Amino acid sequence: MKNTFNPLQRLHFYAAIFIAPLLITLTISGIGYLFFPEVENNIYKNEFFGDSDVKTHQTLNDAVHQVERQYEGFFVSKVSILDEPYNKRITLSDMAGNQRYVFLDHNNQFVADQNAKHTYSNVMRSIHSSLFTENTIINYLVELTACWTIFMILSGIYLLIKKHLISNKSKALHWQKWHAMIGIIIAIPVFVLVLTGLPWSGFMGSKIAGMMDTNGDLGQGELAINPPKSDLNELPWATRKNKQPASSEKGSSGHHGKSAMPQTKLDYQISIDKVVEQAQKSGIKKPFSIVYPSDKHGTFIVSNTSNSGVTGLDVSPYKEQTLYFDQYSGKKLGTIKYDDYGIIAKWFTWGIPLHEGHLFGILNKIINLFVCIALLVAIGMGFVSWIKRTKNTAVKVPNRVKKPASISLIICLIVLGLLMPLFGLSLILVFIIELILYIKDRRAKQ
Repeated sequence: MKNTFNPLQRLHFYAAIFIAPLLITLTISGIGYLFFPEVENNIYKNEFFGDSDVKTHQTLNDAVHQVERQYEGFFVSKVSILDEPYNKRITLSDMAGNQRYVFLDHNNQFVADQNAKHTYSNVMRSIHSSLFTENTIINYLVELTACWTIFMILSGIYLLIKKHLISNKSKALHWQKWHAMIGIIIAIPVFVLVLTGLPWSGFMGSKIAGMMDTNGDLGQGELAINPPKSDLNELPWATRKNKQPASSEKGSSGHHGKSAMPQTKLDYQISIDKVVEQAQKSGIKKPFSIVYPSDKHGTFIVSNTSNSGVTGLDVSPYKEQTLYFDQYSGKKLGTIKYDDYGIIAKWFTWGIPLHEGHLFGILNKIINLFVCIALLVAIGMGFVSWIKRTKNTAVKVPNRVKKPASISLIICLIVLGLLMPLFGLSLILVFIIELILYIKDRRAKQ
C-alpha cells in the first residue's frame, strides 16, 4: 500500500478528539438505561403495583372517559394492558406534544399519574438519543458519533495489526497496547451495539424505515390504505410506519376526517373493553397496548412488542404481532406477525432488545454492562497514551507523511461515506481541516 497507516492514524486521532465526549455520554446513559426496568420497579412501586382508595369496579371505557375529563386539554392516545401484578397504563397527550401516564388498578380506578418526560426511562432515553434536548441537530451529532465509532473500530484494528502492538515489548507503548487490546476484545460487541442503535437515529433511521416501506422482502409490504396518525411509540419497531386498513364508517359520506388526534368518543365507536375482548379472542395475550384511531376512518391498533421501552410491556421477538380492528364493528381487519417481517425488520426486532439488554435476560444486561465499562476504560487508556506520548513535544497531532493516500484507503472511505452519509459529510470537513493545516505548514516553512 502506498500510504495507508499515516492517514488512518490521523483520522483515528481526529475521531478520538471530537467524538470521545459524546461517546462517553452515550455509554454512561446507555448503562443507566440498561437497568431501567429494575430501577422503575423500585422507585415507582405505587404507580406500577398500588391500589386505589376506591374499591368499586368500573369498565375500562368509563375509566378512559373519566381520565379525559380529569385532564383537560389532554386526550387518551393509548392504553397498555400489562401482566399482573402491573397496573394498566393510560398514555395522555396534548397538542403541544406533552405526555402524562395514568395508572389504573384491577378495578380500573385511578392510582397515580406521571409526567412522561420526567420518568427514569424517558430521561435516560432522551439523554442517550439527543442529550435531553430533543433537538434534531443534536440527534444527528449522536448518530455521527455512532458512525465515527464504526470507523474507529475498523481503523483501530488495522493500526493494531500494522504496528504489531500485541507482540511489542516497549514500555513506551504500554498504555497504547492496553488501549488496543481492550479495543480488539470489544470490537465486535461495540459494532453490534452501534448497528442495532441505528433504528432510533434521525437520518439513517428514517432511511432504513423508508427502504423497508418500499421493499417487502426487507421490511413490510403495504397492509392497507390510510397511514396511522396516532402516537406509535409502543408498537413494534417493524410496523410503526406501516399503512393500516381503514374502518368502514357507519353513516359516512366517504370523506376523510382531518383530525390527527386519537379519537375516543366518535359516534358508533365500540368500547375499548370490546377491543380488549376481540383482541384476546384473536390470540393477543398480555402484555399488549391499544392505540386509538386517529380519525373516523382509522382503526384500533393492538400489538405485542419486544421493544416498547416500557417496563413490563416487552415480549419475545418471536411473539411480536400487530392487529388492526374496525372501530365500529370490532372486526379484525389485518394481522402482522414476526414471520411476516422482512430481513431488516427481523434483524432489528432482535437487535433492539439486544441493544437495550433484555433479549436474553440478565445475562444480556451483564454482557452489555461489561462492554460499556470496557469501552470507557479503552477510551481512558487511549487518552492517557496520547498525553504520555506528546507531553514533551509541541506537536500533539500525529505527523503527516508527505505521500499521497493509498487508493485502497480512499475507496474504503468512499464506501463508508456512502453507507453512512453523515460520516461522509463529516469526512469532507476533516479534509478541509487537513488542507488548512497543510497550507499553514507550507507557509511557515517558506
